[in-house]
Formats: sequence, C-alpha cells, structure tokens
Amino acid sequence: MTDSLAELLGGRRGAVDATVPPLAFAAVWLLSDAIGWAIAAALVAAAVVAGIRVSRGGKVTAVAGSMTAVVVGALVVLYTGRAEDFFLIQLLSNIGSALAWAVSVLIRWPLLGVVVGLLLGQRFRWRRDPALVRAYGRASWVWVLLQYTLRTAVFGALWWLGDVAALAMARVALSWPLVALVIAVSAAVLRKSLPDDHPGLRHPRVPEAAEN
Repeated sequence: MTDSLAELLGGRRGAVDATVPPLAFAAVWLLSDAIGWAIAAALVAAAVVAGIRVSRGGKVTAVAGSMTAVVVGALVVLYTGRAEDFFLIQLLSNIGSALAWAVSVLIRWPLLGVVVGLLLGQRFRWRRDPALVRAYGRASWVWVLLQYTLRTAVFGALWWLGDVAALAMARVALSWPLVALVIAVSAAVLRKSLPDDHPGLRHPRVPEAAEN
C-alpha cells in the first residue's frame, strides 16, 4: 500500500521536480534583489522541468498543475511586489488541504480511503466495511496533522517573517522527505487499526446484505 500511495503522489522524482522553481526563484532573488529576474528564473525552471517530465512520459495533467502553481505564484508576486508571496500559494493550499482532510474524516468519508479505493479499483466499496472506514479515518488524521498542519505552521511563520531563503529551504525539506514519512506512518496506523482477521485493504469486508 505504501508503494501505491507513493506512486499516486508522483513519487520522489515528481516531488523533487516541484522544488526546482521555488529554489530558482529564491536563489536569483537573493543574488540580484530583483523580483523580475527571480520570476523569470522560476518560470524558466518550471518550463525546463515540465519539458523533461513530458519527454519521459510524465502525466500532462500533473505537469500542467505544477506549471499553473508557478505561474500563479509569479502573478501574486507581480501584484504585491513581495518576494515571500511567491510561496503564498503553498501556504493557502496546505490550509485548504488540512481543512478538507479533517472534514472528510468527520463526515466518515476519509480522503485517504477515497484515494486508495480509487487507486485499487474499488471505487467506494470500502465504505461498506466499518473496520476500513475507521482505519482510513485514523490514518487520515496523520495526513492532517503531520503533513498539512505542520506545513501550514512552518510556511505561515516564515511567510509572516518574510524569510524567502528559509521558505525555499522549507519547501524542499517538507516535500518528499515529509511525504515519505507521512506515507509510512499512515500505513502503519492503517495496519494497526484493522482487526487481526481482516483480509486487508484489497478485500473490503462487505456484509452479505450490502452485496445483494
């Protein structure tokens, strides 16, 4: 299950690629103190990464999403004139993700279950298994607290301080290394939350009445 989630998230390469434009932006801004040049560097870096990923068979939707995030960040900076606002999209997206994942658990539609169910080709069959719903709910809290809330706290504090260099470093540190940790911890929580006799994620235990 861990490998499946990692693949779904784009893997190590996708996460590393996503850090290149922010690093290019921060490096050029720190060296030149020119927002225009920093934005140009980020856009060029994003275009190069996108070209490489597409040439290697990467998903066009994923590439387009990454490019869109960089373009939006650039537009925000052009509007505000504040270099730290290039990272504002990251802060807002993590706030939104934390809220969405938390609400999904509260309404018994944990997003980790939705993601894994679609990945395994089960669609929403897992929702008819109370043990899986409970396990996915507990594991989803790992994503809320260990990933999205942590990122929100770190990005929020650094953005408030206007520390562009630290924001770029945090963008790297809180990408794949954190995602790998979250996947491992949530997988462990899933396994521990299921009864010993449960057949596993690939085999939801659906009551006979629900099957008919």
